[in-house]
Amino acid sequence: MSNPQQLRYTKEHEWLSDAVDGVATVGITEFAANALGDVVYAQLPAVGETVTEGETCGELESTKSVSDLYSPVSGEVVEANQDVVDDPALVNTAPFAGGWLFKVRLSEEPKDALSADEYAALTHSDN
Repeated sequence: MSNPQQLRYTKEHEWLSDAVDGVATVGITEFAANALGDVVYAQLPAVGETVTEGETCGELESTKSVSDLYSPVSGEVVEANQDVVDDPALVNTAPFAGGWLFKVRLSEEPKDALSADEYAALTHSDN
């Protein structure tokens, strides 16, 4: 499993892109998608909603379980991925591409973001 080097990661298995004009993209990692199993439902934060780093902001339901979605950053949601709502399997098939979850205008930089190598060590995966 390969974690893209340009992303940052959390211990709760979310990824975060670098901000462009103050907006970052959020998703869950391939490790988390594999652990969840086949995702069949996605509840994402709504546009305009304020999310807080480390707090729940939605949920993903799979054939195995329901998992809370935690925001890796604080800020205002500017876009939710409607493609994932319509086809939740994108979380499994393209977690670092079309399976992204939402975009957020950052109110501050994340406190405990991990590099790809640090995340690989946390999950004991090859990077």
